[in-house]
Amino acid sequence: MNTFLNYFRKSEWSPYLAGVALGLVSLISLAVTGKLLGASGGWENLAGYFGLLIDPNNMYFKFVMPPGIGFNVWLLVGVFFGGMAGALLAGEWKIRWIPEKQWVEVFGPSRVKRAAIVFAGAALLEIAAGIAGGCTSGLAISGGLVAAPAAFLFIGSMFASGILTAWLIYGKRY
Repeated sequence: MNTFLNYFRKSEWSPYLAGVALGLVSLISLAVTGKLLGASGGWENLAGYFGLLIDPNNMYFKFVMPPGIGFNVWLLVGVFFGGMAGALLAGEWKIRWIPEKQWVEVFGPSRVKRAAIVFAGAALLEIAAGIAGGCTSGLAISGGLVAAPAAFLFIGSMFASGILTAWLIYGKRY
């Protein structure tokens, strides 16, 4: 039992074991709640409050993704606190800016610039997930769980586009 608990204290897990654990969490979620995992819907439910303040007649936030604190929002809360619990167990929780050498060489040392680029990228990703009707976790993980062909096409495309993007940004420097 002590060996089992010590594994949770590691800062890095085997990707195979983590994948199996994520699959089990997905299956348990589906069995217990009848809902698949997906994070982008939670952000859209929260954004709905602001969207309807700006435009009370917005059809998207009135009917497709209405504001509310539902399963997807609680999933976001669980991911946040689960990540913190993992970092605390591993003894690595701290607030920090990650001054990666690779980032600094390409974009420079500005923390403001890094925060702006990260925020813009995250916002663009969320908008794209809303347009596509799902995010990486919703399509790749949950779609793969129910053997949806689109999930496997997406996973291949995601890795291919990630490799291409890294090559375009960083070139042959790394």
